[in-house]
Amino acid sequence: MAENTEPRIGVFVCHCGTNIAGSMSIDDVVNYAKTLPYVAVADQYQYMCSTPGQKKIDDAIKEYNLTGVVVAACSPRLHEPTFRTATKEGGLNPFRFEMANIREQNSWVHMHGMWDEATQKAKDQVRMAVAKAAKLEDLVPKSVPVEKTAMVVGGGVAGMQAALDLASAGIKTYLIERTPTIGGRMSQLDKTFPTLDCSQCILTPKMVDVGRHPNIEMMTYTEVEKVEGYIGNFDVTLRKKARGVLTPTEATAKGIVGGGCNGCGDCSAVCPVIKPNPFEMGMAPRKAIYIYHAQVMPLIYTVDFDSCVKCGLCVEACGDKKAIDLEMQDEFITVKVGTAVLATGYELFPIENKREWGYKQFDNVINALEFERLICASGPTGGHLVRPSDGKTPMKVGFVLCAGSRDNTGIGKPYCSRFCCMYSLKHAHQIMEKIPGAVAYLFYMDIRSFGKMYEEFYYRIQHEGAKFIRGRVANVLEDKETKNLHVFTEDTLLGRPVDVEVDLLVLAAAVQPNEGANELRKKFGVSASQDGWMLEAHPKLNPCGTTTAGVFLAGVCQGPKDIPDTVAQAEGAASAASIPIHMGEVELEPYFAMCIDELCAGCGMCVNLCPYSALSLGEKNGRTVMVVTEAKCKGCGTCGGFCPGGAIKMQHFTTPQIVAQIDAFFAGGEQ
Repeated sequence: MAENTEPRIGVFVCHCGTNIAGSMSIDDVVNYAKTLPYVAVADQYQYMCSTPGQKKIDDAIKEYNLTGVVVAACSPRLHEPTFRTATKEGGLNPFRFEMANIREQNSWVHMHGMWDEATQKAKDQVRMAVAKAAKLEDLVPKSVPVEKTAMVVGGGVAGMQAALDLASAGIKTYLIERTPTIGGRMSQLDKTFPTLDCSQCILTPKMVDVGRHPNIEMMTYTEVEKVEGYIGNFDVTLRKKARGVLTPTEATAKGIVGGGCNGCGDCSAVCPVIKPNPFEMGMAPRKAIYIYHAQVMPLIYTVDFDSCVKCGLCVEACGDKKAIDLEMQDEFITVKVGTAVLATGYELFPIENKREWGYKQFDNVINALEFERLICASGPTGGHLVRPSDGKTPMKVGFVLCAGSRDNTGIGKPYCSRFCCMYSLKHAHQIMEKIPGAVAYLFYMDIRSFGKMYEEFYYRIQHEGAKFIRGRVANVLEDKETKNLHVFTEDTLLGRPVDVEVDLLVLAAAVQPNEGANELRKKFGVSASQDGWMLEAHPKLNPCGTTTAGVFLAGVCQGPKDIPDTVAQAEGAASAASIPIHMGEVELEPYFAMCIDELCAGCGMCVNLCPYSALSLGEKNGRTVMVVTEAKCKGCGTCGGFCPGGAIKMQHFTTPQIVAQIDAFFAGGEQ
């Protein structure tokens, strides 16, 4: 639009069915819009986001020679891209579009008996949007090249699936896992619901596929130290923790022909140091040089330097392989990737914080993962379920569901952990299947069997004879002589208190973000929900994306979910992460800050305030001024709001545009 051309604005008001039209007079809003300065046309439609609704915009731009478009409808987060595309198809620069949110910010909060007030508020919103639209400028998106590599952080089932999908799409993928082996929590499980498949039977082939894939560089016992850059060009510094053991490849690089660890275990056999094995939930020992379990990938031993006494027996046992280096140090390497997928999983809520259930007070109160290891054929008891106190077979086993979940006391977690009900049903089945005559008691408030074949599995367990007692467990006490447990609750269906004596009590503990996940998400610039889980860009329309372009989420790090949903999200995240890489470049919305060099004093205040690390100081024409890394800038306006010299211009949110909106608010209409 030429500088001296008078603005011609088109206003389009959406009914959104009755979401908007049920709370205000659309006719009044449209008729009011027609009276506003610069408005050349005002119209309405049931659903502006539909094809006919968008065609109205296209046709009006051409018929009325519009210079700007305003749509009064829902949130820009939902349909701004839709209407921007319609504006572009009509022949206008897509950034000459402004949206008035008269649904989330108006009709939905004024839907009960506030017809006139909501109508007036919508008029105010439209008036302000028109005032800004009249001052909008043509903006041009910028493109940045994308590195042809990806990174997946987390080696559980989500991380493995994402890495395999990316690698199978021809993309070099770094798979980063902080423990010595991939596999994650799923490798600790005995069976999976509702099919009762052996967990390792499903998982181990996938672990092997990851290890063999030519496009996957698997880096276990490695952590993300630092992240710099932006979508397409992330520089990720990794800390390869000192493993104390050389792989065959590393040994060859050091000139040790035929050397390196082959997983024989001779070193561990002679190690004198015994420590609890965290993979077995501390219920079995391991040595200071160890592997977690027989199916580890890679099959390389690891030295726990915190407990190693460096006696040298392992070095002697290793012999000519010369695989053990007790002087090994952490190594830092930097890799460049185009996109990243975070799949850091979960850990159990420390259920000992709920003192009333006796965890870590009474020997025979265990959590669900401890139960999994006890009943698993590869576990510390070879799959024979025994009581920790005396090694006897339990005949009466209780399961406390929602142990720490759906808890509003401030101690537990307020959310549902989603898969606890189903694995508790699975555990009840396993008890009754493996121990003839055993009884399973499930203490619950609600059973949430939401997935495919889950309800049928629930009915199956009922028919197998499991005892369901609806009520919150108030207290658990131990019989000092028998070590049996008395579970005190109220049966809400019968309306009476209940005391159930059991041999073993299993707590279906809540899940929470994995240790280190909070620091990791900060390094990648990812926000967190109020519950601490990594926050998706949009819960419905972009559940795999994040506020940091190029960084995606997979699995339970984003929130509790079962294995099928975890794998599905991992596939979605991998697909989303592959798109920029295959395109070769990404287009950036031009909503970034711009420095007005002649006004900039080079004080650096904005650099320290920027939440996205997008600003720096640089030399230009002999002066120190602010420099914007446009690919990292999100246009949040923090820098512009704090700049003491007014030297920062926010594109699409310039001072004249914002002032015009403020003036329009106070300029007219009923207040």
